[in-house]
Amino acid sequence: MSSQPDQQSSRTTNERIRVGVRGRAVEFQHTVELVGRAVDAAGVAIIVVGTLLATVLAAIRLSRRQAGVYRGYRRRVGRSILLGLELLVAGDIIRTVAVAPTYASVGVLAVIVGIRTFLSFSLELEITGRWPWQKPVAEAED
Repeated sequence: MSSQPDQQSSRTTNERIRVGVRGRAVEFQHTVELVGRAVDAAGVAIIVVGTLLATVLAAIRLSRRQAGVYRGYRRRVGRSILLGLELLVAGDIIRTVAVAPTYASVGVLAVIVGIRTFLSFSLELEITGRWPWQKPVAEAED
């Protein structure tokens, strides 16, 4: 009879250990999800704030009748979108790779990163007139 309470107490201890490990895994997944959402929120905030600032600066320059307002506006908005996209990609990577990735989740991540990379390259080409891997004209002549 004395061995039965010992088995009961060891089961309780083993169950506590398993629940504790699962609890930590759930905590980690929850923390990673929160970090991923925070990075996403920062990316969206950068896009919104950058666009608002670019709009305000363009309005001020327009009111002063300065030249090149449109080009400066496009460049500022494009830069804020590029930076925001970088953070959005980082948030996707954090959430997908850090928490038990599956082939489906990695595939979805690959598609998202591919689309955002294409957008980044397109924006870079629109803003600077060259691909990201090309040297600026001044450096190419030296």
